[in-house]
Amino acid sequence: MSHASHQPPAHSTAVDRATDAAIRDEIDLAKMERFGSGLLDMLNGCGVALMLSLGHRTGLFDAMEHQPPATSEAIAVRAKLSERYVREWLGAMVTGGIVDYDEHAKTYSLCDEHAAMLCRSASANMAATMQWVAVLGHVEDEVLEAFSHGQGVPYSAYRRFHEVMAEESAQTVVAALEDHIVPIVPGLVERLESGVDVLDVGCGSGGAINQLAVRFANSRFAGYDFSEEAIAAARAEADRRGLKNARFEARDVATFDEPAAFDLITAFDAIHDQAKPDAVLANVARSLRPDGVFLMQDIAGTSHVQKDKSHPLGAFLYTISCMHCMSVSLAHGGPGLGAMWGKDVALKMLAEAGFQNVEVKTLAHDIMNYYYIARVQA
Repeated sequence: MSHASHQPPAHSTAVDRATDAAIRDEIDLAKMERFGSGLLDMLNGCGVALMLSLGHRTGLFDAMEHQPPATSEAIAVRAKLSERYVREWLGAMVTGGIVDYDEHAKTYSLCDEHAAMLCRSASANMAATMQWVAVLGHVEDEVLEAFSHGQGVPYSAYRRFHEVMAEESAQTVVAALEDHIVPIVPGLVERLESGVDVLDVGCGSGGAINQLAVRFANSRFAGYDFSEEAIAAARAEADRRGLKNARFEARDVATFDEPAAFDLITAFDAIHDQAKPDAVLANVARSLRPDGVFLMQDIAGTSHVQKDKSHPLGAFLYTISCMHCMSVSLAHGGPGLGAMWGKDVALKMLAEAGFQNVEVKTLAHDIMNYYYIARVQA
């Protein structure tokens, strides 16, 4: 067959050109260009996010903190890393606007303003948070398959999940416990100082419980989580601190049965992940003493996607929900509430679980979460 036989008929080509022209006339080219520019920014942002994660994990940001400008060789020596990899990482940091570069001296520097948000000394280390990009990206194939079979992806598929979650919780929950979270419940500080029984459901690696156990020596603390890995880490930390008033158990919080056993029960961003969130909430209500309090921290969604558009991290939170929170619940036969189940759904489920008195509060420093203060008695 000759090459010419592959060419489309002339009238067909003319029709295609006319169709393309009509489409161009109908769309807003300026809008399309703005969208395209935004997509390029997103692509660059994704690359920088991965490099920020590596900068945190390698300790490169810490090695550059409060240091004078230095060559890639000097920075690599200081961080005890390969110069070639450090140099390429620095290239991403310079082009991404994170690190400054002197082209004449060929030196790199991290300004104090950026270091204040990227180093381990920072109160809000955003480089640590960037680790979620890699953690979630690792399960992309499994989540892709779940779009077809709908059964979710189990916790076991998420490498480094508990490690990264513990680091995230340390700066979002644990660091805020004494000054912000506990005082949000009137009289709770005094009760903890006198001595009460406390349970944290879905305690993960136990950072919150261990911190409270140190601060309130007269109270007794327990943490339940179904992950053996997380509970082992929690126990190891309690042992390291020599805590005698904190205990941890690997158990399903949807099945525990301890009526009127606790004065305070907490849940930090844990309920929406559960396979049986309704059962967990009912167990919590049943396990509280008459004057007990359930303090639930959960993502500040509204239960309505059109309203969630105004959340400064809305897209990221829906991404985490799709790639993890919703999926792990579905994998264990749950309803897949997702991280953005929202306040309306949460209030409905709390009422159905038996909580007659629920307040919802926010903290000025926390754009991520609502704080539900729930009591069984009105």
